[in-house]
Amino acid sequence: MKIFIDTGNLEEIKKAANLGVLDGVTTNPSLIAREKGADFHTRLREICRIVKGPVSAEVVSTDMAGMLQEAEPLVKIAENITIKLPTIPEGVKACRQLAARGVKVNMTLCFQPLQALIVAKAGATYVSPFLGRLDDIGQDGMELIRQIRTIYNNYGFKTQILAASIRSPLHLVAAAMIGADVATVPFEVIEKMLKHPLTDSGLKKFLEDWAKIPAEKK
Repeated sequence: MKIFIDTGNLEEIKKAANLGVLDGVTTNPSLIAREKGADFHTRLREICRIVKGPVSAEVVSTDMAGMLQEAEPLVKIAENITIKLPTIPEGVKACRQLAARGVKVNMTLCFQPLQALIVAKAGATYVSPFLGRLDDIGQDGMELIRQIRTIYNNYGFKTQILAASIRSPLHLVAAAMIGADVATVPFEVIEKMLKHPLTDSGLKKFLEDWAKIPAEKK
């Protein structure tokens, strides 16, 4: 499974990249708005200098012409920019046009399997089902991942399932076991991926025992 970080914060991206296992970045207007004083295009350039994998840049227009117009300066920022479009009819139209030009597209805000089927047929590089938001309203986000995985496997679609709205390590484990191709997660979840009390206590015991060995025997 590929791991993307879902943030607009440069320090978080640098820390995650320093682990050596970060595959990409996703952003959206809400995440960029949290970064005070951050200009959208400038921030994307900064992110692309840090991460060589896909960096999703989201448009805010709701009509095809507007989406395509916004996409033009975004794809010029760096070769690894992926255009992020909403899963609505106008977004599907824009996806088809961008994909035909070889532009990578991430179709976001997917909440049901037929949406995932449509965007795959339109040539999307990624589809982003939002797990946490479905869980918030009492629906099973993981069941959506299962359904999409089955549909894509049935028909050989190349669109990658990008599990989004990940809220916890349990979400991440479940998405990986189902077969999501990518998970995009907040930095705090990435930090928790390497945490376990037995790891901490085991390391502490090893170091304590090592300290008891006389220096001449080390």
